[in-house]
Amino acid sequence: MKNDLLAQFNKAFESKARLSIMSVLMVNEFMSFNALKELLGLTDGNLATHLRALEESGYVAVQKQFIGRKPNTTYSATTAGQQAFTDHLNALEAFIKNL
Repeated sequence: MKNDLLAQFNKAFESKARLSIMSVLMVNEFMSFNALKELLGLTDGNLATHLRALEESGYVAVQKQFIGRKPNTTYSATTAGQQAFTDHLNALEAFIKNL
């Protein structure tokens, strides 16, 4: 029974950083790279790597634009990302309840 529950965990969210990123994006329509970096206390490289992995999984969308002359990159959770994250949280909850 517990192995069935473990199989429902989404490996994309096993990392603390990715879990944190998705948690933030689930409650905010979008967040800038700098806001995520400051809020989560991650380095540029670490955050970029985790965001890229989530983007490649189809869970995060990237919007690049200029504000004045400054580049501004924002991130948002995709519909697929929202569903996958919700499913992951439900699997975690079911696992904990069955301990």
